[in-house]
Amino acid sequence: MTSYTLRSSSPAKSRADLVVVGVVKGSQGPELAPGAEDIAQAYGRKLAPLLAQLGVTGKAGEVVKVPTSGVVGTSLLLLVGLGKVADANAVRRAAGVAARSISNAASVTVALPADTHELIRAVIEGYELGGYTYTAYKKQDASATTPTDVVVLSPVARKKEAEQAFEQARIVNRAVAATRDWVNTPPRDLTPPLFADAVAAAGKELTKGRGAPKLAIKVHDEAALAELGCGGILGVGAGSSAPPRLVEITYAPKGAVKHLALVGKGITFDSGGLTIKPAQGMQEMKSDMAGAAAIVQATFAIAALGLPIKVSAFAPMAENMLSGNATRPGDVLTMYGGTTVEITNTDAEGRLVLADAIVRATEQKPDVLLDVATLTGAMVVALGEKMAGVLGVDEVVDRVVAAAEVSGEAHWPMPLPEEMRERVTSSKIADLTQSDWVRWGGGLFAGAFLREFTAELPWAHLDIAGPAFNGGGASGHVTSGGTGFGVATLVDFARALAED
Repeated sequence: MTSYTLRSSSPAKSRADLVVVGVVKGSQGPELAPGAEDIAQAYGRKLAPLLAQLGVTGKAGEVVKVPTSGVVGTSLLLLVGLGKVADANAVRRAAGVAARSISNAASVTVALPADTHELIRAVIEGYELGGYTYTAYKKQDASATTPTDVVVLSPVARKKEAEQAFEQARIVNRAVAATRDWVNTPPRDLTPPLFADAVAAAGKELTKGRGAPKLAIKVHDEAALAELGCGGILGVGAGSSAPPRLVEITYAPKGAVKHLALVGKGITFDSGGLTIKPAQGMQEMKSDMAGAAAIVQATFAIAALGLPIKVSAFAPMAENMLSGNATRPGDVLTMYGGTTVEITNTDAEGRLVLADAIVRATEQKPDVLLDVATLTGAMVVALGEKMAGVLGVDEVVDRVVAAAEVSGEAHWPMPLPEEMRERVTSSKIADLTQSDWVRWGGGLFAGAFLREFTAELPWAHLDIAGPAFNGGGASGHVTSGGTGFGVATLVDFARALAED
């Protein structure tokens, strides 16, 4: 297990096996970034020719290893490119690249720009998350090749606020990593009952010990869901041999200044149901529960941080499968609260489970309600695979985008045109139409559908279908597979809400 420490010392005097140093693209060529001044001084006039000889440019993502031959205390420098500006996003990405570029080093010193709380957070977030690996099904233990000691250097390390920023970032990192673990788990091993059990177990672990936060966790099984009248969750889960669940979590600290409700889509596997997906379209559908994973872990992080804000979290869980019991196109389901919905596309199931949970959330009368879901392929078409769309009440959307800028997660505001309400209410036999099969604006239609269940509360919908799962190679601090996207934004949203 790796230990992480924040210190104030000279990187040139470090005796670690390897020292990580940033390089920026300066106006006169590449130069070492802030945090590495002592190393630059040790090399003196030899530095610029050395960088040129090695072909160092400072472009983002570039990595060059340099044996020091005794010029500084360490035997090896790892130079990592930051691009033109060493801001928090560049530092976060560079730290992630550095973490994956280290091998056979028991001790590492990270000397990237870290002279503010924001940059300290970026360094530790990037390094820890960039080095994340999922090894539950691997024979070889990845921990055998990772450093046992990592020191992050900062000139303000001795200040209490700096240490606090460092430790708080690590709490969020653990929540993001746990979200990644759940998303990466094979769907057979994370059915709705197993997912609910995993949430309950994680909550129990968090609340153990003296001074631990207090959480209330309630799991509704299929019988309880039927008694409640959660027709959306039951309808989606009807085709699976693994029955659905609804997990509700409450964090209510003394002195809470605001109340935030979080709802997350938890489809543990999405075959599309009778409106079946093509085989290739199912490959990554174990990730369709990423919204539920994100809101659960964000709630745990908020509790671990002790933020003075009440959180009510709702994670509807179902497996969308085919069988003789599966919901059919043409069926009408009655949502929790009584609204009826005509089913036209069983592959548009996420909005159904969310509808039940959103109504449950509104009954708690929160100050703000956010839902998070891998909801529509249409949003991926609109914004690509690395950016989430945010829809809802303008003020809340703006606050989500502001929180995302702090967290380094990409969100973009999307509209909810009034014409979408006309499409959502177009059913001739039910209150609402689940999907109208119109190709254009599918992500906006889904947002408008969810809005019908929000009781006009301050609300925003985060469609994370693109960035929740990385089917390609690692980039910056984002590794392959589940990304944990949304957790950091939700925590920063809660921080800002508590400071109002």
